[in-house]
Amino acid sequence: MRKPLLQLALDTYDLPSALAPLQRAAPHIDVIEVGTILCLSEGMGAIRVIRSLFPGKTILADVRIAEAGGIIAKMAFEAGADWVSVVSGAAPSTAEVVHDVAIEHGGEVQIELSDGWTWDQAARWRDIGIDQAIIHRSRDAEAQGELAWGSADLDNIRQLADMGYRVTVAGSVGVSDVSAFAGIPVYIFISGRAIRNASDPAAAAADFQQAIERTYSV
Repeated sequence: MRKPLLQLALDTYDLPSALAPLQRAAPHIDVIEVGTILCLSEGMGAIRVIRSLFPGKTILADVRIAEAGGIIAKMAFEAGADWVSVVSGAAPSTAEVVHDVAIEHGGEVQIELSDGWTWDQAARWRDIGIDQAIIHRSRDAEAQGELAWGSADLDNIRQLADMGYRVTVAGSVGVSDVSAFAGIPVYIFISGRAIRNASDPAAAAADFQQAIERTYSV
């Protein structure tokens, strides 16, 4: 089983507060996420700046497309993004248009699985050609105070992987949680505040990478 990648989510209100931790943590980061808040606050310029500073890194524009898919995707890819996100509630036609634009630009699409997504939808997205999905821990479990990822969450990751998806895990995943995913085919772990707000972002990112290495080197 391949070792998962580590993604840093930059959900800040301005570019300087995103770049400060990113520049320190970057050697230990595989994917840079230009977060939804940052995209809304700074526009596509945030992607352009980060691309210019980190030309060799994979960049996700977390624009969470719901409508106007072709236009938004084209803007993000032309600004330098490698991947864009589409919400699971978007119409199938929107997902298909975004996928077509991604292919034109040599990019990829991630489906953001929100509450209420179905396996029929998952099959449809695979038919379109999309093979990346972002999965969050059950909102119901979180609301009930369950802090760990449960067996149902892990089963969903396995089933998505069996369908051919590369699955990104997002939401309340810390260094101490990584071992719970042993044997689970995770493509990417996302970390945000745990790295971004750390007193030493480089050390925090390195710790996360070491936890991934320990878990997936068995």
